[in-house]
Amino acid sequence: MFFEDVELGRANELGSFTFTAEEIKRFALRYDPQPFHIDEEAAARSMYGGLIASGWHVAAIWMKLTVASRSRIGAARLGPSPGFRNMGWLKPVRAGDTLAFFSEPIEKKTSASRPQWGLVMMSNGARNQAGDLAFRFDGVVFWERRTPRDSDDTGMVRSGTPG
Repeated sequence: MFFEDVELGRANELGSFTFTAEEIKRFALRYDPQPFHIDEEAAARSMYGGLIASGWHVAAIWMKLTVASRSRIGAARLGPSPGFRNMGWLKPVRAGDTLAFFSEPIEKKTSASRPQWGLVMMSNGARNQAGDLAFRFDGVVFWERRTPRDSDDTGMVRSGTPG
């Protein structure tokens, strides 16, 4: 799938993941050793009232499922990400919670300085088993184009705008 094939407004289901107490602790011990991630008794006394997954654990699962999804769909070469914004962990993720992860392209444009690449802006996140948005962020990635255009063509397209 090349830049030209990316459909705006169509959410891509990346997969789901069920968090266990053991995995929450294992990740947190290595990367985010806070009491409410690693110790069930301390977590029960915390503002969360129980063990919760590190936000970085949730983000790492999103990335793992994204890489697997791109391999399955045969995505063209992807370049670096110029960054992300609006990252938020909206609901605590507890042992036994299953999150369904997604990525939805919302805007795309050709790169003015690198016409062989386009930029795809995406709304990303995960919903818990109750359907609540638990994690979200807006990201952007360079995406290989099938047919490069002249560098003066901005090629801006937004979700809901005829392309």
